Amino acid sequence: MPTPARVVVVPGKPGPLEIREVNLPDPGPYQVVVRQFASGICHSQLHQMHRPRTGNAQILGHESTGVVVARGSEVKHVKEGDHVMVTWVPRDGEHATRRAEGIALDVGGGVIARTGNCFTWADNTIADEQYIVKIGKDERTDVTSIIGCAVMTGAGAVYHTAGVKKGQSVAIFGVGGVGLSAIAAAAVVGADPIIAVDLDDAKLAFAKKFGATIGINASEGDPVAKIHELTRSTTDFMMSGQPVAGVDFAFDCIGVRKTMEQILPAARGGVLGKNTGGTAVLVGVPQTPVELNAVDLLVNEKKYIGSIGGSCRPDRDFPMFLRWFKEGDLDLDAMVTARYKLDDINQSTDALAAGKIAGRAIMEF
Repeated sequence: MPTPARVVVVPGKPGPLEIREVNLPDPGPYQVVVRQFASGICHSQLHQMHRPRTGNAQILGHESTGVVVARGSEVKHVKEGDHVMVTWVPRDGEHATRRAEGIALDVGGGVIARTGNCFTWADNTIADEQYIVKIGKDERTDVTSIIGCAVMTGAGAVYHTAGVKKGQSVAIFGVGGVGLSAIAAAAVVGADPIIAVDLDDAKLAFAKKFGATIGINASEGDPVAKIHELTRSTTDFMMSGQPVAGVDFAFDCIGVRKTMEQILPAARGGVLGKNTGGTAVLVGVPQTPVELNAVDLLVNEKKYIGSIGGSCRPDRDFPMFLRWFKEGDLDLDAMVTARYKLDDINQSTDALAAGKIAGRAIMEF
């Protein structure tokens, strides 16, 4: 039986987001229908909303919690009544034997709206079973909705992509939901110092709730120079003869050109014959090309790497993040700083675009 749903649609022409009343189809063999509890409102969706529209409607959102209301005949890991998270990264790609399917949804008026993996800006959703992760019924279902993107992306970049170890130094550029998650993971593994870089003193103070030990306001001077000042060695020297300075890992959780170009010089220089340099990790979704100093990259044996979804495997990692939350190492209650209803979707995305969301916003159904 089809499932009625209210779904946020990005129309194919300029204009505000629309809410359409639709009927979700019965699930195919590998699909799951989920009644949603809450969804994160991710900054990366703004890129899709604001890029030129070519006449094709889209459905957005990619992190949520909910309960299974229907499943396809080949879905084995969840059943009706199970609590789940919806995410955009396949839950178990290592053992997958088929390609996860995207969604093409009839939203009325002859319009077909599409998404490459899942959509969660809706009171009910349908997705391939690879994007559905089972959780216990005793887990919170409001603030935990941001684990499926913000937490996974930021914390995973530190924990998995970079593999930060105790005592290593980190700098996180951008302390929104993803950056705060990166800071929390750095604190969990015992990184030191944990340097937060942003343009707002209030956000830098807020970042200290999650484990940041130093805040640098990039609007008041060159943050790379400040990082070098804080980390300058008195015993090690680079090939240039300058003292080694910089962090072991510099993370860009924004994705604008300036920060993408700052994280390489912010990474520690190497010492010839002794050790290699630090690592710059691109986490934010880039919208422009960048220009990097190839000499710095080569001579100091630095690394510049990307992290998509925090290199996470949701079936493996979501239980760990839920445990961090329960044990007080990941304060999702503090991280979620705004709550909206489905009908407020344009208000919420406007606030996000204007930089008015200190941490992460969620939508509750």
